[in-house]
Amino acid sequence: MKQLWVRFTTWWKSLSFRTGVIMLLIALLCYVISFAQMLFPLSAAMKGTLFIIFFGLAKVAQYAGLAITGTEVIRRIRQRLRGDREK
Repeated sequence: MKQLWVRFTTWWKSLSFRTGVIMLLIALLCYVISFAQMLFPLSAAMKGTLFIIFFGLAKVAQYAGLAITGTEVIRRIRQRLRGDREK
């Protein structure tokens, strides 16, 4: 089990900043779909089901995107605050 965790964390750390941004854009798209589907003439049960599915997908993509971009964003913010002295 520990070997599996090590492989997973190694793979997770290899994902790029760009991948994280793409995940955040997917999250944004899922949020839009989860609320926009309320405008369509569907039954209440179908609207509720679609909302739960797309809102859940949006949350998963959001947290994954934040986890992927997390350390890089912090590093970039620190660089900006320091006046881009370190590159």
